[in-house]
Amino acid sequence: MPQTMHPQDDDEEIIYISKSELKREANESVDLGKELMDLAPAQLDKIPLDDELREAILLAHRIRNKHEGFRRQRQFVAKLVRQADHEPIRQALDKLKNLHAQETLKLHLAEQWRDRFMSEGNSAVQAFIDQFPGVDIQHLRQALRLALKEKAANKPPKYYRELFQIVKEQLGAE
Repeated sequence: MPQTMHPQDDDEEIIYISKSELKREANESVDLGKELMDLAPAQLDKIPLDDELREAILLAHRIRNKHEGFRRQRQFVAKLVRQADHEPIRQALDKLKNLHAQETLKLHLAEQWRDRFMSEGNSAVQAFIDQFPGVDIQHLRQALRLALKEKAANKPPKYYRELFQIVKEQLGAE
């Protein structure tokens, strides 16, 4: 049966909300609650949540292994999310996801630079120095030279990893 919102004045028209719309809104709340419960506590601190909702999510983290208790807690979190304003929560989640995507992009870029160093040698190092003048040139060249030696000797990739860390540091300092 469709629900109605009763008008305050006689001039306002009655707004009908379909059952399907109510179900969509409820499902959105459940999905948002699941997203929030998948976040780590440190990430939750970056989301604007009221204290009751934050505590309910943290309790869900603690009882995750208890099937029935977790199911009930998930429903309770969805109920609290339905009562909360979704927009600021959604914006904070999108911002958090974007930061994660940017970090992933930086890591891929660092891998590309490292692979380029290993294949092109000093020409790639010079291109990197031109783009990032603050890099410790001596440390970069030494790490590359040792990474190439360990690759030729089939040794564990200690300096190969160090080369990655040098590049990652520079990309983060950008």
